[in-house]
Amino acid sequence: MIALGIDPGTAICGYGLVEAQGSRLKPIIYGVIETPPDMEAAMRLRKVHQEIDGLIKQYQPDIMGVEMLFMNKNVRTVMAVGQARGVILLAAAQNELSIDEFTPLQVKQAVTGYGKATKEQVIYMTQRLLSLPQKPHPDDAADALAIAIATIHCGSINRMRVTNDRLC
Repeated sequence: MIALGIDPGTAICGYGLVEAQGSRLKPIIYGVIETPPDMEAAMRLRKVHQEIDGLIKQYQPDIMGVEMLFMNKNVRTVMAVGQARGVILLAAAQNELSIDEFTPLQVKQAVTGYGKATKEQVIYMTQRLLSLPQKPHPDDAADALAIAIATIHCGSINRMRVTNDRLC
């Protein structure tokens, strides 16, 4: 199984592809899609959509995991992330790719076993689970890899839907 994990955003959108080979997890590729701050919002969304669509077409993942939108005091940030999520979900739908959505707490639980783990603990466990020689960087890419890991873990439990901040 290959999972594409996405940490949505319009300025920086993290992505990570992870393959499950038996009980082992293997990173395929990870990184970020960046857009310049002076780029029009519509053009940023187009770039995010095109790049995600390209990743899906090139790597043919079996499923996509996307971080859910969580409330932030900055309404502009919430709106931008929501718009990015929209074009990301559109790319998945256009490619008939199944989607799992996770809260940050669920991702932390899937990767570390503890829903209130720190960002450093999540990055450390992501590095260990994927046998990476160094910490995945930047943080948005590390988050996307963690989301892909959560997607694979959830997938191994009968593709149950995520509810009530439980893993699966």
